Amino acid sequence: MSKMQVGVVFSQADSGTDPDALRRWVRRAEEAGFEHLLAYDHVLGASAERLGPGPFGAFDTPAYTNEHTFHEILTLFAHFAAITETMEFVTSVLVLPQRQTALVAKQIATLDLLSGGRIRPAVGVGWNFAEYQGLGVDFGARTRLLEEQIDVLRLLWTEQLVDFDGEFHHLRGVGINPLPAHPIPIYIGSGAAEPVLRRVARKADGWMPLLIPGLDEITLVDAVRRLREICDEVGRDPATMPIHARVYLGDGWQAGVEQALDLGVDKLSFGFNRLANPGHTHEQHLEAVLAAKPELDALVG
Repeated sequence: MSKMQVGVVFSQADSGTDPDALRRWVRRAEEAGFEHLLAYDHVLGASAERLGPGPFGAFDTPAYTNEHTFHEILTLFAHFAAITETMEFVTSVLVLPQRQTALVAKQIATLDLLSGGRIRPAVGVGWNFAEYQGLGVDFGARTRLLEEQIDVLRLLWTEQLVDFDGEFHHLRGVGINPLPAHPIPIYIGSGAAEPVLRRVARKADGWMPLLIPGLDEITLVDAVRRLREICDEVGRDPATMPIHARVYLGDGWQAGVEQALDLGVDKLSFGFNRLANPGHTHEQHLEAVLAAKPELDALVG
């Protein structure tokens, strides 16, 4: 079994607007040996009043509002790729249904080419209905749209000319150029409800569990076990379903890493727990994970 790849979580909401500080952050993370950088995606923020009382997924109140900073994720990654050498860049998650599929295909293919293959998209449906409305997309159709988008992305990345007639996409004799020089895996980032895990088994090249201990009823252990069972049921080798998990600093974080190792997790993102420890700067986030990295490396081996 190959060694688990370890990366760092880039907290968009705490990252600020100083370009030099952003560049220093990512360079220091790469120099420290983190193999990837994971960042979240939002295009529009909304006020708490606009979003209403919730709940919002596992949260009682919205995790992010218009007051939180979010750099456009693919633009951010393009900039970071130009100032780094080896670090990969992971979306967690790209809220795909609120974006034009062909444009995303073109953006990711371009970023993949210019970065030397260092972009890895994980996609999902998000939670912010106001964001969908602001971008002109039907929030209620988001899961059906996501499934079709994954099919269209793969076609646009592999065929010079695409013909496709679906519920949401109607392509005839069109394509992007240049095509990616290699397959680009598409992870799905999601919770662990039964229909969601079945979608992952049918559509995804890998799974990114978005589970919050203490808030989500389903544990990571149970979710991974069930996903592998579903893969067997549908005739898919569970070994073809890599898992990208994350662990946040806090009491007992070491047990989270050990659990990921026991589960055979392929990739792990390590971050500062901003919700449990509010009020810290982005630089302090990095200092905390850098201080813990020797112990993390010893655990991972």
